[in-house]
Amino acid sequence: MSEVDQISARILRTLEQDGRISNLDLAERVGLSPSACLRRVNALERSGVIKGYRARLDPEQVGRGYVVYVAVGLSVHSKEAQEGFERAMGRFEEVRECHNIAGAFEYLLRVETGDLRAYKAFHTDRLGTVAHVRSITSYMVMGTTKDERG
Repeated sequence: MSEVDQISARILRTLEQDGRISNLDLAERVGLSPSACLRRVNALERSGVIKGYRARLDPEQVGRGYVVYVAVGLSVHSKEAQEGFERAMGRFEEVRECHNIAGAFEYLLRVETGDLRAYKAFHTDRLGTVAHVRSITSYMVMGTTKDERG
């Protein structure tokens, strides 16, 4: 399914809000029969539009309530340096997101730890020891008014 029509878009919006909704309730909300709705959802999954389903956790209750966005600059701008950095980020459980970006820095990370002390340890003992890391700029999240990540 390469193009998402209006009905599929309604299905996707509904699933983004409640990925555990029953097919019967989903079909009712989007105005389809249950069988037609299930066919569309299956097609969206097969085509990769729907990548999966996951639980949203309370970061505080799982020890990851201290959130920091980290801009990382590399000293070497080669494919090898980028791939090495990305492999290292894949190994760090504190790194919840790693984005290669355009601008003054090469990467933007979303890092979650239990508190400032844990973040400092991550910053110094882990991120700061990765090859080719030139600069680390940390932006501590003070509060969140909107978060639509799944």
